[in-house]
Amino acid sequence: MNFPFYIAKRYIFSKSKNNAINIITKIASAGIIVGAMALFVVLSVFGGLREFSLSFSNDFDPDLKVTPSSGKSFNISAQQEKKLKNIDGIIDFSKIIEERVLFSFDNKQLVTYLKGVDKNFSKTNKATQKLFNGQWLKPQTYQVVIGYGVSNKLSLGLFDFSSPFEVYVPKPGKGNISLNPEEAFNSDVLIPVGIYAISEELDTKYVFADLQLVQELLNYKTTEVSGIEIKINPNIDENNIILAVEKILNTNKKVIVKNRAQLNETLHKMLNTENVAIYLIFTLVIIIALFNLVGALIMMILDKKANLKTLLNLGSDVKDLRKIFLLQGTLLSVLGGIIGLILGGIIVAIQQQFQFIMITPSLPYPVVFEIQNVIIVFLTIVTLGFLASLIASSRVTKKLLI
Repeated sequence: MNFPFYIAKRYIFSKSKNNAINIITKIASAGIIVGAMALFVVLSVFGGLREFSLSFSNDFDPDLKVTPSSGKSFNISAQQEKKLKNIDGIIDFSKIIEERVLFSFDNKQLVTYLKGVDKNFSKTNKATQKLFNGQWLKPQTYQVVIGYGVSNKLSLGLFDFSSPFEVYVPKPGKGNISLNPEEAFNSDVLIPVGIYAISEELDTKYVFADLQLVQELLNYKTTEVSGIEIKINPNIDENNIILAVEKILNTNKKVIVKNRAQLNETLHKMLNTENVAIYLIFTLVIIIALFNLVGALIMMILDKKANLKTLLNLGSDVKDLRKIFLLQGTLLSVLGGIIGLILGGIIVAIQQQFQFIMITPSLPYPVVFEIQNVIIVFLTIVTLGFLASLIASSRVTKKLLI
């Protein structure tokens, strides 16, 4: 067995005659364990909050979305649709049109997005499963599905015929807008048949209508759309599917294809920045805790000074004597990290199973157990413990032992 490793292992599991050193060592070990446990729990909690935050947008965002690189719309032919269906990995796709328009009901107005969807929309988007009341719209009708926020702002209910629910879309063209609404706007009376509820922001963002109806309001051709939402097989490489879609639709670089993360680029950047900030803050706490480890090792060096002199006289190198305390501190960090991760894993598992901590009476605090968090915490503890041990072991010099 390696000589420095053997001595280091003995020093870890044997008590010193000096009780103060034993206490300092226990405090250092406890600091490592608590630091590893806290860092893992915090990363698991943030992972849960991250998934919870993204779950709202994921209900509205498809796996892939095709949008025009410039302008508001592009054309897709029947032949291109057929080629899309034959791409390996595409489960289904839906043609959509999104346009910001004016809605009016009972002398109340609201400007938000009108989203035209086809019959395949329910196969590519989870919005159809988030109905708070009513039913999903039928194709080729004037039926619409509104958000809970839209319903509140306009005081609009389902099948409410007390006043017409109207949509106004500016007519395309140039020159001054006419003061006559009939000349300046295309309009129609809509029939709300469903109300969806997801989050405060999304509940006021969309009014869903039939694709053909929106095409008529915007004076679009039947082949003209503002986007295509695609559901893909998660087992197929996403990049290959994107390249295949671009090859079919991007003949003149008219469209761009984005995945779910790219559609919420700002949100993902914000969450990633917060994750890094939290990691750095708790790493700083661990660094402060590891000062106890440095102190414990230095006290151990002074306590074992006579033994080190004996080993030096017996022919040991100063380098080997330093390794003893370097390995001792590193082993303490490894053991403390493992115990801390086990305790942290137990806390996360208990919260997942029994949901002791609640955000609201009906919403438990979300936590996620991720292997990458285990690796990050373990590597952080071991690396910082090694550096702390390296600093402490550098106190072992020939001058000290003579």
